[in-house]
Amino acid sequence: MTLALAKTPLPGLVRPIAHRFGGQARGPFTRLMSPSDVGHILKPFVFLDLVDHEGPPFEGSLHPHSGIATVTYLFEGSANYIDPDNTKGVLRAGGVEWMQAGRGMWHGGGLDEAGRTRGFQLWIALPPALELGPTISIYQAPHDIQSDGPARVLLGGYGAASSAIVAPSPLNYLAVRLKAGERWRYQPPADHTVLWAAMALGTVSVPDEVRQGELVVFVRSNGAVEFEALSDAEFVLGSAVPHEHDLVLGYYSVHTSDDALRDGEAHIEAIKARLVKEGRLSDASLLV
Repeated sequence: MTLALAKTPLPGLVRPIAHRFGGQARGPFTRLMSPSDVGHILKPFVFLDLVDHEGPPFEGSLHPHSGIATVTYLFEGSANYIDPDNTKGVLRAGGVEWMQAGRGMWHGGGLDEAGRTRGFQLWIALPPALELGPTISIYQAPHDIQSDGPARVLLGGYGAASSAIVAPSPLNYLAVRLKAGERWRYQPPADHTVLWAAMALGTVSVPDEVRQGELVVFVRSNGAVEFEALSDAEFVLGSAVPHEHDLVLGYYSVHTSDDALRDGEAHIEAIKARLVKEGRLSDASLLV
């Protein structure tokens, strides 16, 4: 696990790197962002996992969330899911799974096919008006995702493209694919002073090099960043208006106050009791 200042930026760089983070691997998942490290300065973005698995498929257990939203995007492979309504499906590379937990929900899934699966799961803190609201589940096929140049818009808007998903606060989340030698410049909205990028594949120059498996945090400003691909590269990028609320953490939840956390966790327990009664969850399988 590494969190360090980047080297001195080169002259002419519009928006230099402030921090660089290598993450902590847990099997096929590498946690690149959490509130205990860069999540507290990147909020509303609070958790980010890089998924990179090659091998047989596997199933994940049902688990709960409250107070946050998750967005899953794959560059390669596929994943299956079980949503809060017990609907099962498959997320293909290029598609988006959006799960706004609100007051609380349970969901699950796993990697669907043998072979390589690469992508990201991002967690976003919800503002007070939404953190105890209803659960929203949206699944978008690859052809439903709009693009502007090399950037696919997963949340928010960029250039002529926008997402049909209503983001919980002003933010952009893009998936970018560049061929070796290509350049791409991102100019965020003027009030998006939070900006980060995480590499799924290859190396880019900004002009500091950012390599596969790294997350970089750019200095707070409204300046642009230019990416040059030093090899074929795939990465995600997030920018946002800062989340001006506290992060109050539970084991599966993120809220803005202790009262909201207690409410969300109580609701999770009530859902758990129903799932156990329906036989969808073992009483001993997960203790909240």
